[in-house]
Amino acid sequence: MQLADLQGKVGEVIGSSGWFVMDQDRINHFADTTEDHQFIHVNPEMAKATPFGGTIAHGFLTLSMLAAMMEALEKPDVQMTINYGFNKVRFLSPVKSGKRIRGHFKLLEMAEKRPGQWQQTLEVTVEVEGEEKPSLLAEWILMHFG
Repeated sequence: MQLADLQGKVGEVIGSSGWFVMDQDRINHFADTTEDHQFIHVNPEMAKATPFGGTIAHGFLTLSMLAAMMEALEKPDVQMTINYGFNKVRFLSPVKSGKRIRGHFKLLEMAEKRPGQWQQTLEVTVEVEGEEKPSLLAEWILMHFG
């Protein structure tokens, strides 16, 4: 797919990922990597006494899963793509340990900034299986180089 072809898809959902399990092992590994060992994430016994009733994934873990979720999208024919940042990120509801999540990607903007350099803005909603409210809503910016 060529980058210019994406311009015709602005406003559309351009893909959804498969499911990812947010189990305690994944949460613990993320805690070790980021050195964020708050009990709500890593201590199931203490977390039982919270309103969540158990451990929850770090919000930044859920956010970091966007890269894996994006693999489900059709790849444009480019030399490279870089993460350019976010216009906004909102953590709307917790992801309880053991739940599955998936991402839905809506194309908000596709703009050629320079010849062969395109900025893509995506609205990403992270769904939690069996939950009405999404876990995360983000406006993600990627830069593609042809």
